[in-house]
Amino acid sequence: MATLFHGVGAALTPFSASNKLLLPSPKSESRGAIFLHRSDARVNHAFNLKPATPNQDLFIPNAVATKRETSTKSGHELLLFEALREGLEEEMERDPRVCVMGEDVGHYGGSYKVTKGLAEKYGDLRVLDTPIAENSFTGMGIGAAMTGLRPIVEGMNMGFLLLAFNQISNNCGMLHYTSGGQFTIPIVIRGPGGVGRQLGAEHSQRLESYFQSIPGIQMVACSTPYNAKGLMKAAIRSENPVILFEHVLLYNLKERIPDEEYVLSLEEAEMVRPGEHVTILTYSRMRYHVMQAAKTLVNKGYDPEVIDIRSLKPFDLYTIGCSVKKTHRVLIVEECMRTGGIGASLTAAITENFHDYLDAPIVCLSSQDVPTPYAGTLEEWTVVQPAQIVTAVEQLCQ
Repeated sequence: MATLFHGVGAALTPFSASNKLLLPSPKSESRGAIFLHRSDARVNHAFNLKPATPNQDLFIPNAVATKRETSTKSGHELLLFEALREGLEEEMERDPRVCVMGEDVGHYGGSYKVTKGLAEKYGDLRVLDTPIAENSFTGMGIGAAMTGLRPIVEGMNMGFLLLAFNQISNNCGMLHYTSGGQFTIPIVIRGPGGVGRQLGAEHSQRLESYFQSIPGIQMVACSTPYNAKGLMKAAIRSENPVILFEHVLLYNLKERIPDEEYVLSLEEAEMVRPGEHVTILTYSRMRYHVMQAAKTLVNKGYDPEVIDIRSLKPFDLYTIGCSVKKTHRVLIVEECMRTGGIGASLTAAITENFHDYLDAPIVCLSSQDVPTPYAGTLEEWTVVQPAQIVTAVEQLCQ
């Protein structure tokens, strides 16, 4: 799959590490180059690249991502939370305008240690501990972005960000439009969410469905250390407000990632497993439930194609469309709620754009529309399990 590396203005300006926050000069403006890395290792160079309109009738295998091959002799191993920290630290080193704010993000290092050690390196001004007041420090982060800084706002738990919903919806997503383009809001809002292990209903929220309808906001969900770092760096460099969803049960996943710098596209899906019989679309923790089910399906003679959509808003309909045109069957697996969730929006988008290529109705497996129980056995019943995925594929392929 083609991976975009955006050399936006800040990336082209050499910055030295500093614990001071620097505002960009209103007179200086630079345009960046775009380097297009393809799956066949070719590199295209382009300036002022305009988005191409793909031919929906043309199926190009190399237009979708293949499984990334990581050499065992190069790179370094990191846990997912360490990959997030490495991406954040690299961007703070590169650009003095990048700052972090949230509850316990400073000397404590964050509730899941994503910001550990950053306060000692960059100082309390760039790594700011805040009171327990999500609406206040989220609004402060939006204001900081309006003045030219690049704040990262951490929610200790994504469920707590409901307290800042007004700031995120009425300010963060809309100010660029309502100001007539006078302001950009280059802010990243991130934090842990999803169903953990007996965290209770209020700490098991999936807020993708809440935020997806807000105009002007991009949403991405990381699922591996590799894409966690790449998406973090891309979100920080973006001129748009980005919400980065991290799953509480994936922080301790370990993977070898490249030593050299890389940045992923915020609008591209990842091909996890190529296949022929059915397209399975998923993201975040459910990626691993799907891959567990895929082993059983292969043993039963099925060949599922698994795509981690990663970009929750907007959807990568080009990658998804290429797969649908090949398999003609779609299964969506999500941890989000069934009513009004990401799966519902994805179903509508596929039906609207690729209905003629479908040989069977789209099937969507989602969490039950109930508060997540505290009891472990009941909690498992509310979330999609691998056995359900196997059954759904068998029924789809009859």
